[in-house]
Amino acid sequence: MRTFSSRVLGACLALACALAAHAQGAAPAPANRFEVVLLGTGTPGPNPARFGPSTLVRAGAQNLLFDTGRGNTIRLTQLGIPLRAIDQVFLTHFHSDHTNGLPDLWLTGWLPPPYASRTTPLPLTGPVGTKRLAEGLQLAYADDIRIRKVDENLPAEGIAFAVKEIPEGEGVVYERDGVKVTAFRNDHGEHIHPSVGYRIDYLGHSVLISGDTRPSAEVEKHGKGVDLLVHEIAAASPGVIEANPTLKPILAHHTTPQEAGEIFTRTKPKLAAYTHFVLLSAPGFPPVSPDELRRQTRERYQGPLVLGEDLMRFVIGDTVEVVPWAGKP
Repeated sequence: MRTFSSRVLGACLALACALAAHAQGAAPAPANRFEVVLLGTGTPGPNPARFGPSTLVRAGAQNLLFDTGRGNTIRLTQLGIPLRAIDQVFLTHFHSDHTNGLPDLWLTGWLPPPYASRTTPLPLTGPVGTKRLAEGLQLAYADDIRIRKVDENLPAEGIAFAVKEIPEGEGVVYERDGVKVTAFRNDHGEHIHPSVGYRIDYLGHSVLISGDTRPSAEVEKHGKGVDLLVHEIAAASPGVIEANPTLKPILAHHTTPQEAGEIFTRTKPKLAAYTHFVLLSAPGFPPVSPDELRRQTRERYQGPLVLGEDLMRFVIGDTVEVVPWAGKP
C-alpha cells in the first residue's frame, strides 16, 4: 500500500483549510495590516519550487497584486484568498513570465465556486499596452466567455477588465483608503520598455517592488528609507557566459548581487529581499548557490538581507518580520 509523505499530507491539509476558508468567508482584516507575500519568485523556466513572478501586498482590507506570473491563482488559494478578493492588479512590463497567469486569474476568478465568484470587472493597471493585452485576451477567449454566459449564466460584468494605463510610466496610479501606489520607470534594457516598478505607502510605512531592472537611479530615488525593498536578482555560474554567449544579454537586463548590494547600501531599507531569481546555468555549470548570492551581495552591503521564497510573508510595522511559509494561512 502506498502512503503519503508528511510533506504531501501537510500540503493536502493546507489546501483543505484554504478551501474551507473560501467557503466560510475570511474574518475582517485588521485596519493596520500591512504585509507582503511573495507568491512567485521564479522566472520563465518551469520550477515547482519557484512559481512565476507575482507579489501580493495586503494593506488593511485591500489585496493588491503586482504581476501575474504562472501559478498565482494556486498560491492565492493556498493562502485562503478568493480570486474575487483581488482589489487591483498591477503589471510591471509585458514579458510573458509576468503576465502568463493573468488569463487564469481573470477567467477562473469569474467561475461560480466560492474560490472565485467575481461579479465585477477585474481592475488592471500597467504601462501603455495593457489595454491591448486585455483586449487580446477577450478576443482569444471569446468562445469560452460566450459558452459560460449562456451555459452557466455567469454575469457579463465579471469577465470585463477595468484598465488604467500609465501614460508616462510614472506618478501616483492608485489611492484608496490610505493606500498610495506610485509607479516609476526602471531600466530593463534598451528594447524592453515600457517597464516600471512600484512603491506602496500605507500608515507611514513603505514597500518598493523594483520590477525587472538593471541598476536604476529611479529605484534608488523611490527606495530610499523604505521598510522593505523587494528587488530582482540575477547571477551566472563561473564560465557559463563564456561557454554560452547567448546568455549574455539576459544577464545584461538584470541586476547582479554586487550591483544590488550597492543599491541597498545607498537606499538603506529596513530589510532588503530578493525575488525573481534569474540564476543562469547550463550542463556542467550548476546554478549559483544561495550562499554565493549572499557572499557576492555582502561584498557591497552589510545590512539586513533575505533571499525570498515562494509564499514567504513580510509583516511591516516598526520592524519587518519575516514569516516563511508553514503550510497554512
